[in-house]
Amino acid sequence: MVKGHKRKMVLKKLEGKGEVDYDYENDILFFKLKGRQYGKSIELLDNLVVDVDKEGFLVGIQMFDASEYLNIDKKSLLKIPNWQFRINVHENIIEIRLVFQVKIRNRIVEKNPIIAQQMSHKLPDSQLVCEAVV
Repeated sequence: MVKGHKRKMVLKKLEGKGEVDYDYENDILFFKLKGRQYGKSIELLDNLVVDVDKEGFLVGIQMFDASEYLNIDKKSLLKIPNWQFRINVHENIIEIRLVFQVKIRNRIVEKNPIIAQQMSHKLPDSQLVCEAVV
């Protein structure tokens, strides 16, 4: 590298449609981008695992004990009609912004948890936007 010249940062970007699944018995909520080849999983917190594809993009979120973590009844998590998640990775810090709606007592309620975590795994800087398949 020549003195005085900064290396250009490359930010990988990915957008797409996805799917959501909820395992009622085990209370696991799963959001993922469709059509990506699974590479590995990384545990972020006791109740949160992210999936990484073969290209290094974070493409899935698994939330364990989801009803407790989100303070939502398990039955409400069985049907999530509208949702979106955004994941940003920058200098090994991951930020997940999840926005979704559930029906509680005939009312649509929006939840939007934000999770930020330092990762011990080295991943490239990237950005993902994934939303419900309509």
